[in-house]
Amino acid sequence: MPDTLIRSLRRTLGFTVLYILATVAGRFTVMDGGNLSLVWPAAGVLAVWFTTQRRSPWRWIDAASLATVTMVVNMATGANARTAVVFVLANLVQGIGFVRLLERWVPGVWTPGGPPLTRLTELWRFIAAAAASTVAGATLGTAGMWLVTSHFSYESALVWLARNTVSILLVGVGLRRIIWLWQCRRQRTGPSAWSQLRPARRVEYVSLVAVSLLGYTTAFCLSDGAPMAFALIGLTIWAGLRMRTTFVVLHDLTFGTLTVLFTLNGTGQFAEIGANWLRALVAQLFVGMVAVVGLALSLGRDERAALLEQLRESERVAVEQARTMTTIVDSMAEGLGVIDEDGRLLVRNPAATHLLGVATSTKTVGHSQFYGLFHPDGTPLDNEDMIHRLIFSGRYEKPMDLLIRNPAIPDGRILQVSGVEVATTADGRRQAVVVFHDVTADRRHRDELASFAGVVAHDLLNPLTTIEGWSETLADDLGGPQGESVARIQRAAERMRSLINGLLAYTTARDASLSPTAVDLNDVVGDIATGRLDNAASLSLPMPRFEIDDLAVVDADPVLTRQLLENLIGNAIKYTATGVVPRIAVSCEPTGDGFVRVAVDDNGIGIPAGQHEAIFQNFHRAHAAAGYAGTGLGLAICKRIVERHGGTITAAGNDLGGSRMTFTLPILRGGVL
Repeated sequence: MPDTLIRSLRRTLGFTVLYILATVAGRFTVMDGGNLSLVWPAAGVLAVWFTTQRRSPWRWIDAASLATVTMVVNMATGANARTAVVFVLANLVQGIGFVRLLERWVPGVWTPGGPPLTRLTELWRFIAAAAASTVAGATLGTAGMWLVTSHFSYESALVWLARNTVSILLVGVGLRRIIWLWQCRRQRTGPSAWSQLRPARRVEYVSLVAVSLLGYTTAFCLSDGAPMAFALIGLTIWAGLRMRTTFVVLHDLTFGTLTVLFTLNGTGQFAEIGANWLRALVAQLFVGMVAVVGLALSLGRDERAALLEQLRESERVAVEQARTMTTIVDSMAEGLGVIDEDGRLLVRNPAATHLLGVATSTKTVGHSQFYGLFHPDGTPLDNEDMIHRLIFSGRYEKPMDLLIRNPAIPDGRILQVSGVEVATTADGRRQAVVVFHDVTADRRHRDELASFAGVVAHDLLNPLTTIEGWSETLADDLGGPQGESVARIQRAAERMRSLINGLLAYTTARDASLSPTAVDLNDVVGDIATGRLDNAASLSLPMPRFEIDDLAVVDADPVLTRQLLENLIGNAIKYTATGVVPRIAVSCEPTGDGFVRVAVDDNGIGIPAGQHEAIFQNFHRAHAAAGYAGTGLGLAICKRIVERHGGTITAAGNDLGGSRMTFTLPILRGGVL
């Protein structure tokens, strides 16, 4: 026989015995020899029984046991067979209905190993499930009794509803909690909960029990019919506010039972009510009210204590995380600051003070001159161009290099500064995180390499000129196979000169001082277009077609601007498929932030996918295998020229299948035509 079946049968047997005892006890409270019981504890046992066995594959055995017990006990205590059948059907409907409603409204409330009812919302839903299932059982039971006896009694229906609902709440919750305590005690190896209480708390528990015994005895036995039961609610409030939930459940169960016993014995104000149904209804309502008040107060206190514990745990975790973050931020080699839109410095790590060399005495960011901030070319940084202001104004695009020179750093230091806007605060203030680190060594090393490349390129021109001159002489003197060898030397020298000129142009674009002035792009592009047309005519090549819009007047260095457009237009013509007439379109539009965006479109072979950013790197050639001449420095030079003017350059495809090169330059005020 499977172990699961054995365990299920053991539980069925145990609940069957318990249900027999509860049913007999309920039948002993039948008033006037009829079928109206004062209490029905079997309803609570039934709720725990069917809920515990709801997952068992042998649930039908439980239903059969319930039916057998109900038939036998009711017939043995004076009920006829038809009445017993009605009770069987009513109890089955009530038990099954309660399980279904409990799973839907309070899922997991009576899971194995867990305490029953831990939150107030669970209590209200539990009571609703008990009341709804009892309504179904009472309706069926009352209707069945009407069919059996030809007498309908709404009083019996009210009593049935009250006593079964209270029984499920009080007996069901109490029995389930006792089972849970027994399971916990079996698994526990430490001291009991009672031994862990402080002496003062033990005295309070004992005092509450003693006062409750005295109060109930006085109210039901010594009050001479005075309505003293209302005063007993105070004892329930005492228990609910101060004692553990398990004690509250047992307290309600114990003194609810005592109330029923007093009423059955004919003592107390409830026993003086003449009508049996009204006596039973009032007694059940009193017991139910005591149970609901005690459980509501106790569960509310437990829920609040659990929330406070969660809050304390969350606070502890938050403090730990804050401490960890503070340690990380303080140990960073990079400077970090958090600034709000009012310029208040909310966070600043030690590295920030070290890298900047100076720090304000207040919690406010100083102006750019206070820190000694300059652009890499030596021009002072305007206060409106500090990175946090760029972020809040929406003008920040990418990290930038800044030169910092102040009394603490007389030799200067180059910092790369980046930032991002983060979530706003509760009062709606915007915040920006600014990070900067020292790139002085890296930039100086790069400058030295670039300068070295420029010097080497310049020094190589003399021997290269000599090689070209002698190769021309040899070409004139020799012919045949020797002349072809000399031609190879000449082609190699030409490639060498192209590379050296590219290196010199890159060095010039990088290091030459800027001389911004008004540059009319219409004149520059028109002159370049004329030169390209003349060159095509002289070489008998397809004549390029130019479409030039009304362009702007920019505030830029004229030499570098011409070099920029020469490179872009030259690339547009060079990277055109054989037999295709080059078409170049140049247009511009203002960006609204003091710059103008210029676009150069072509109908060339385009840029391979994934290389739209890589083509701006030094010596990168997107079509190296296609036979196009070049050094891979042209677009790197363009990028350097644009960035030195504070602009950006990007590459993309266009509708013609070619490329679109877009760059921005500062516009001269009133320079858009």
